[in-house]
Amino acid sequence: MHVPDGFIDAPTSVATGVVAAAAVAVSLRGARRELDERTAPLAGLVAAFIFAVQMLNFPVAAGTSGHLLGGALAAILVGPYTGALCISVVLLMQGILFADGGLTALGVNITNMAVVGVVVAYVVFRGLVKVLPRTRRSITAASFVAALVSVPAAALAFTLMFWIGGTTDVPIGKVAAAMGGVHVLIGIGEAVITALTVGAVVAVRPDLVHGARDLRQPLKLRVGDELVDAPAPEAAQPAAPRTSRRTLWIGGLVTSLVLAGFVSFYASASPDGLERVAEDKGFAESAEDHANADSPLADYGVKDVDNVRLSGGLAGVIGVGATVVAGTGVFWAVRRRRTDENADTSATNAGV
Repeated sequence: MHVPDGFIDAPTSVATGVVAAAAVAVSLRGARRELDERTAPLAGLVAAFIFAVQMLNFPVAAGTSGHLLGGALAAILVGPYTGALCISVVLLMQGILFADGGLTALGVNITNMAVVGVVVAYVVFRGLVKVLPRTRRSITAASFVAALVSVPAAALAFTLMFWIGGTTDVPIGKVAAAMGGVHVLIGIGEAVITALTVGAVVAVRPDLVHGARDLRQPLKLRVGDELVDAPAPEAAQPAAPRTSRRTLWIGGLVTSLVLAGFVSFYASASPDGLERVAEDKGFAESAEDHANADSPLADYGVKDVDNVRLSGGLAGVIGVGATVVAGTGVFWAVRRRRTDENADTSATNAGV
């Protein structure tokens, strides 16, 4: 789904760049309401984890692979505004450091993955959570469906952009059918990864998961020799954490480093869904060379390191480190801005 330079013409790229910039600006304001001193570090970790998992292409059909987009995962864990910023940080790191996703197409990629992917996923997730029982299983099930729907939605958003500003004359119906078909399959992989990750975090720290903020565990009453749920809804209490924030953060970082530094070597080498469709429908040759093709980390390898496994592993570790630092810095700055605004408001009220 990382659109390279050359697929979309300049006017459309500029237009999507404006949309992406506006979305980032709105997300920066919205993230102030979502982030606090507990969740700001988690947001940086979510960005790093998504970067790591995006390196793990999985096979979805003969000669085709897919990878996590991450919009649903980010939105559910840290909120839609912060989630959009997480995906934007990942895309920026990938484009600048690893020559993955065109720089002139950055607006296209942010719009597809950080806006459409996040918004569609979160709307579906919230709709399901409202009608399902407020349990951990419901959160996990809603995460699965939201992630499944978000991937073809982002694929169809690209198809719309290609219809408006594609640089190659290709029947748009064929592109839409191919993009939708392969990305439904990729969406299944996305849904499994998202549900497993959300379920794991909700199991140990439900209080840190934005999408589970209304989750309650029933008060237990002893009746005879058995514990039963209290019948009154008002008897419910917030779900209790099972591990510390530090343990969760360290565990998540170590997992991200292992995935990017070791497991990524075993990822599928087949072209992803967009690349396969571009090859099959005849617009792959319109892709232009990346402006950062000579980056020392281009194509997820470290320049001058001859061992392929070591080169890829080092690049993955560097990418995780750079993303967690950049993401955490952004989210702490957003959180600090909120704190400063609250302090100014308090001082003004005190003066009045």
